[in-house]
Amino acid sequence: MGKQIKLKKRGDTFHMVRHVPVRYRSVEPRKEVWITLRLDSESLARQKAEQVWLKTIAAWEAKLAGDTGDAEKAFEAAHNLAQARGYRWLTASEVAKLPREELFDRVAAVTANDQPDRKEAKALLGVAKEPAITVKRALELYWELAAEKSIGKSDDQIRRWKNPRIKAMNNFIKVVGNKALSEITRDDMLDFRDWWSKHLAKGMTANSANKDIGYVESTLRLVEEKKRLGLILPFGKLTFSEDDDDRKRPAFSETWIKDKLLAKGALDKLNAEARAVVHAIVNTGARPSEIVGLLPHHIRLNHDVPHIEIKAEGKQTKNKPSRRVIPLVGVSLEAFRQFPKGFPTYRFKDRISDTVNKFLRENGLLETEEHTLYGLRHSFEDRMLHAKIDERVRRDLMGHSLAGRERYGAGATLVHARDLLAAIAH
Repeated sequence: MGKQIKLKKRGDTFHMVRHVPVRYRSVEPRKEVWITLRLDSESLARQKAEQVWLKTIAAWEAKLAGDTGDAEKAFEAAHNLAQARGYRWLTASEVAKLPREELFDRVAAVTANDQPDRKEAKALLGVAKEPAITVKRALELYWELAAEKSIGKSDDQIRRWKNPRIKAMNNFIKVVGNKALSEITRDDMLDFRDWWSKHLAKGMTANSANKDIGYVESTLRLVEEKKRLGLILPFGKLTFSEDDDDRKRPAFSETWIKDKLLAKGALDKLNAEARAVVHAIVNTGARPSEIVGLLPHHIRLNHDVPHIEIKAEGKQTKNKPSRRVIPLVGVSLEAFRQFPKGFPTYRFKDRISDTVNKFLRENGLLETEEHTLYGLRHSFEDRMLHAKIDERVRRDLMGHSLAGRERYGAGATLVHARDLLAAIAH
């Protein structure tokens, strides 16, 4: 760029003189621009010139972006133009409250070319029209703005990530309408809470209501923040109190597992893959989704200690501690010997729990109405606790964090863990 820089002095100040690239002729009518560098030293002016030119290009790009019928993009372009000019974006009312010197500085920048520039005025004087993003449009924008949350998820995980939020936003629209975010009032939020309150009276859980409210809040907050709308959304103190005991999925008793679930012929009418999944959970305590998400190379039956490895491959794990290795013993080892490549019918699909729970319910194999397949995971943890297996080992096998402290060392070896589990295995 050095050869293209032309410096000229006006009075005691150096200016950079540049031809305007053809790309920007629609937003900059002059063919040549003089840009002050506010320096009287030529060597310093040359050092500063490149950065000033890049900022000028950024400002022209922002102006080009503002040439659109898309209100959101035009508003964003105004923000970017203000930043490129070295100003903080302010609304018109905020600009009006500026100290006189700062206000005059912005006005002077808008009229720098001897006549007011409309785009400069929108950016520097805050008169760009705030885009009217509706609730429905906010949900569409959310997927783009929160794209990093979907990294590493399988197609089914993405579907399960999206669906509850879609349901929540549709419920909200059903109650208050597809309003612009700027028009949402505290009464709208209270109406949504009241709507859920009536559903609680019909048997829905506080947990479901709170999830819906949380999805609405997090969606609208992210869009408001990322789109820099400057809104104060009327949230706060909307959730319902929850009883932890009501939400806890009970563990199957030792007797029930042995005499009912593992009784000869008890699961014969359940398809072979689903039946093996049940057996796989019994002595691993793995989540149903973790078992069916295993890829063939995560199942190591030829190792000195047969085991499975749960890792973030093809899907996300619930959290970092969930990535773990679990030795295989008893009926769980036999299940994987029957299906050494895993369970392709259910892999990355949210179906296994529904399939098994329906079968158990219809065949009288649920210990109580509150029991589900997931209860086998809690049973595994209870069995380890009753066997007085060390807490670190239990948490490592369950994929739980270490309750406020860091993990140090490698933990139990596979041989040690296998021997501990063999003593409590079915």
